[in-house]
Amino acid sequence: MLLVKGADFLVDGASSLAKRLRVSTLVIGLTIVAFGTSMPELIVNILAAVKGTGDVAFGNIIGSNLANILLILGVSALVADLKVHRSTTWKEIPFSLLAAFVLLVFAGVPILDKLSLQNLVRSQGIILVLFFLIFLYYAFELARQKKNEIQTESIVVPQRSPLSIVLFIIAGLAALYLGGQWVVDGAVAIARALRLSEFLISVTIIAVGTSLPELVTSVKAARKNDTDLAVGNVVGSNIFNIFWILGVTAIIRPIAFPPSAIVDILVLAAATILLFASVFFGKKHTIGRAEGICFLVAYAAYLVFVIFRG
Repeated sequence: MLLVKGADFLVDGASSLAKRLRVSTLVIGLTIVAFGTSMPELIVNILAAVKGTGDVAFGNIIGSNLANILLILGVSALVADLKVHRSTTWKEIPFSLLAAFVLLVFAGVPILDKLSLQNLVRSQGIILVLFFLIFLYYAFELARQKKNEIQTESIVVPQRSPLSIVLFIIAGLAALYLGGQWVVDGAVAIARALRLSEFLISVTIIAVGTSLPELVTSVKAARKNDTDLAVGNVVGSNIFNIFWILGVTAIIRPIAFPPSAIVDILVLAAATILLFASVFFGKKHTIGRAEGICFLVAYAAYLVFVIFRG
């Protein structure tokens, strides 16, 4: 699959670059790897915005964020106990929850204004991007504070020449673009052929497909006992998805919220709160096997709900 391979190339090149610059694993997970593994969502959303398929753009982000927390962290926790940094517990996860609440406020505007239709408009997209810039500032400060920790980390990133890093990044972006086009066109075709809503297809099939890079990255990291990367990748990706990807998408073209938007955003907020609370269940600051099973059951329940909702 081009989306997965493209993200793999991009993450490989970007991680090698970050290691050459002596950036810590946690910061790589929150920024470089999160950005790389979120590229499928970004490409799919930009193409969906250009083609005017707002349901695909919105459903892709909500579905991907839910898959990141409930599916990917659930599977990763079955592979190995995921130790969660104190900063991730009290800063990054709450920031991810803030992203869901900001989106909920934007989606709730039609109820407050008694309007029948509401778009995520350009001004709101700019606000989302501004929040993203605040997160980037935090991540760079975290990188500066943790720069000396790089030698003690377990993650192994191949040392590559500057030319090979550039080639990996370019190849990854090219594959992501082609794969993204096929995904959007295929999703719309499937929805029309089966007479299903584009939102249903995007929140399930597309969301899981574009989340495969996060799944592969986090499971591999869990197997290597590099849980900083496994958790940081997911939390960082969720922040990127709402603040950066939805923000950029809305700037390109306003996105119409589906009728069920508020319900799905509330489910996402609840999943993020569950992630925060799970850190304090069992072993403190650890997401264990029991929590992983709970995540997977919750994800299965959500899938059943959206399928029967249609």
